[in-house]
Amino acid sequence: MSLKPQALLVMNSGTFADQFDSTRLERLAGLVDLGDQPWTDSLDAPELADRLEEVEILLTSWGVPQLNAERLERMPKLRAVFHCAGTVRSFVSEALWDRGITVTNGADANAIPVAEFTFASIVLAGKKAHVLANDARTHRDDWSYISDRGELGNIGRVIGVIGFSRIGRRVVHLVQQLQDVTCLVSDPHADPLEVAAAGGTLVPLEELLPVSDVVTVHAPALPETRHMISTAELQAMKDHATLINTARGSLIDTAALEKECATGRITALLDVTEPEPLPAESTLYDLPNVIITPHIAGSLGTETRRMSDAALDDLERYLAGKDLLAQVVHADLGLSA
Repeated sequence: MSLKPQALLVMNSGTFADQFDSTRLERLAGLVDLGDQPWTDSLDAPELADRLEEVEILLTSWGVPQLNAERLERMPKLRAVFHCAGTVRSFVSEALWDRGITVTNGADANAIPVAEFTFASIVLAGKKAHVLANDARTHRDDWSYISDRGELGNIGRVIGVIGFSRIGRRVVHLVQQLQDVTCLVSDPHADPLEVAAAGGTLVPLEELLPVSDVVTVHAPALPETRHMISTAELQAMKDHATLINTARGSLIDTAALEKECATGRITALLDVTEPEPLPAESTLYDLPNVIITPHIAGSLGTETRRMSDAALDDLERYLAGKDLLAQVVHADLGLSA
């Protein structure tokens, strides 16, 4: 009988194929006993009863069902869940916390591609690249339209970061590469000294909006942050400014954004929307100063393996009795996405 703890991978089939290639499965098998069935996309199948009775560790990702009281009853020996994706909100339950089960996630690893995507968007926004590319479809034989989108360039810009989250702080670090940049940060929970150490200056939102050339949103989706960017905030933004949202669609009031962008005064780069996707009749699709991408900023394809590696790193630490690098506790969910 194996002395390794019994473990099971729980996620949808596409995610399993993306995140656990032969190299990672081999590494995992060296740490735990995966039995005859290493992966499942369901915890409710009757034929899994004996397997679940012995499972001590779950590795989860997109597609994991909620770990509610009923499912946890089928896993009496479960003591740790290593989530190979970002937020754990979709599957954790009060019953899970009550049992004292250890939980980790891959949010730090997932923050890397989002911050990279955001920084690239900021640089392109400085040149109005997306918008001018759309304009070129209309003005095919005359480049004089370039001057209609405001001053171009990435020197001396003011970048406003809303939310000093794990992604927000990475963005603050990345924009320091720009010459003579001023980075303003708005977050009621941030420590001014930590913001300063990253290269930013903590200010109220009403101070950030009117002076920022680019405003990028990285706040969590909470009841108090819903539509935090609405009519008043959009109207406070300076002419030709760009609003970037790679966080959650609910942070921006879609109706208000439609009205403001229809004036042509500001640009919006949206990787997330509310609803998602937007209805086909949304005016945002037709505006040249609005760029919509299909929620691609986060980890995709090969990038998802970074989160698998992070989970395996923490699994190794867990089995060795070391402190974990990405543990999530119940209280964290009040301030995280």
